[in-house]
Amino acid sequence: MGAQQYDEIGEAFEGFKSLPLIRYGEVPSFLGLVGDVSGKSVLDLACGTGFYSREFMRRGAKEVLGVDISGEMIAVAREFERREPLGARYEVGDVAELAPLDRRFDIALAVQCLNYAQSRAELERMCRNIHRNLVPGGELFVFAQKPDYRFDCASLEKYGFRCEPTGEEIEIGPRARVTALLDPQPISILGVVPRRQVYEESLRAAGFGELEWVPLQVSEAGVREYGEEFWADLLASPPLELLRCRA
Repeated sequence: MGAQQYDEIGEAFEGFKSLPLIRYGEVPSFLGLVGDVSGKSVLDLACGTGFYSREFMRRGAKEVLGVDISGEMIAVAREFERREPLGARYEVGDVAELAPLDRRFDIALAVQCLNYAQSRAELERMCRNIHRNLVPGGELFVFAQKPDYRFDCASLEKYGFRCEPTGEEIEIGPRARVTALLDPQPISILGVVPRRQVYEESLRAAGFGELEWVPLQVSEAGVREYGEEFWADLLASPPLELLRCRA
């Protein structure tokens, strides 16, 4: 499911980062959570077109390897690297089938990654594969749909998105359709919203500890740009949440 729908998006995926929810919510929240990466090695899983891979290279990471199931996404990421060489490397790969890499990493990123698992067994396999590619004590940073998000809350359209349940429930949680309201052509992506308990049990079964859920925040730049009232609905029912844990 993941590779095909992302192959059809290609470079248009970069447009997501310009939408208010991502620009002033996801990106500053995630960068703030990960913090200082100076001199550290970073494994960027479901890296897409390499946005965070490039950002962490700019922030002083000594090495970044981006992995994505979509060959088209990796092609775009490599083209960005060709245009602006930063030293990031990219490989096509499925996190659910990820073999031990040639080295272990200090940090792993999983932005909209684990929520594409189709079963508890697949989610646990993804978590184990990530764990075995981290150094002891290495950190995993997860960013995904909020596990208990209420789909009947205020619309997200003014923030650039629609988030709708498909009506189908699988073993680990409901399926959902997220639509980025890009101009001129909106882009929809199907995923799963695993339950909080499923995330936690799968990560712990893989060997992770020190699990901490972290709420989405809006940057000061976002408040200056749009005002506090604009963000009230988003912060009352955030559609996204962050999670950190340690190998």
